[in-house]
Amino acid sequence: MGAGRSRERMGPAELVQAAAMARRFYLEGKSKIQIAEEFGVSRFKVARVLETALERDLVRIEIRVPAELDAERSDALRSRFGLRHAVVVESPLSEPDHSDPENLGAFAADLLGELVQDGDVLGLAWGRSTITLATELRHLPPCTVVQLTGVYDGGTGERGSVEAVRRAAQVSGGDAFPIYAPLMLPDPGTAAALRAHSGIARAIEHFDKVTVAVVPVGAWAPGVSRVYDALSNAERARYAELGVAAEMSAHLFDSEGRLVGRDLEERCITVDADRLRSVPEVVAVAGGARKAAAVAAVLRSGLITSLVTDTAVADHLLHVAEPGRRPAVDRADPAEQG
Repeated sequence: MGAGRSRERMGPAELVQAAAMARRFYLEGKSKIQIAEEFGVSRFKVARVLETALERDLVRIEIRVPAELDAERSDALRSRFGLRHAVVVESPLSEPDHSDPENLGAFAADLLGELVQDGDVLGLAWGRSTITLATELRHLPPCTVVQLTGVYDGGTGERGSVEAVRRAAQVSGGDAFPIYAPLMLPDPGTAAALRAHSGIARAIEHFDKVTVAVVPVGAWAPGVSRVYDALSNAERARYAELGVAAEMSAHLFDSEGRLVGRDLEERCITVDADRLRSVPEVVAVAGGARKAAAVAAVLRSGLITSLVTDTAVADHLLHVAEPGRRPAVDRADPAEQG
């Protein structure tokens, strides 16, 4: 009878002990063995007391993340696609179809602050999300920063990726290797000549050393891929016949994640897809419902290890898209390589 009452209600001595043990464990970070030694009980007794403290509401554990960050979708996406990291942020309510919401750049910048280690080589591919990311960077360990692609120049004077590389290098205190050249050239010969230029060649020499890369993703449609926008109607039609569904750094992918239209790479200044596959950590940054199928295609390629996206893309990936056969998590962890 007494035992039954004790289970229903804890006495003052039990309450004091449970509160003290909970404080040691949850706030002071002490182990159950250390607590057991202090109170002269077994570690199993400590475990029971802590469990009871949770059951009786003596201890309340709250998991708080920024309102924009969807932790549940992030974890589900990471698990479903075998990613090393997945970060899902809320899509803007006013413009759910808007490509690459600006909050993606802020969260991608914070993720880089976690991923980049002292001495790494950080590669940044051209893209609006990359430019936003660079402006949001507040901390990076000392690292080298290299530009992975030329810049898009449709007569608008957009050179933001060069400044993004310089900004990241400034934050980290490391060397910068920008590429002062267009992403796409008229023909392979012009592209080859520019690759041999001393300044561009120095940047390209660092491609093999990249340990963390950031790559935007574009859908094969107007306004959501600068490469698509730069091509002629005839070229778009030809690549469409090949089943192009996505573009990433001037590499084209069909819906199954297979590389197609490899001839386009020959007239572009960009990191080779096979080199990207050997980079320990490749972070894709893309959002907006119009890019959902494209992100799924790129994930199936096996080139991506981590993803920063929004809820519009995440819902497509979780409920519509099928994962690829080569989970990116199988790639060697850069922390283990170091």
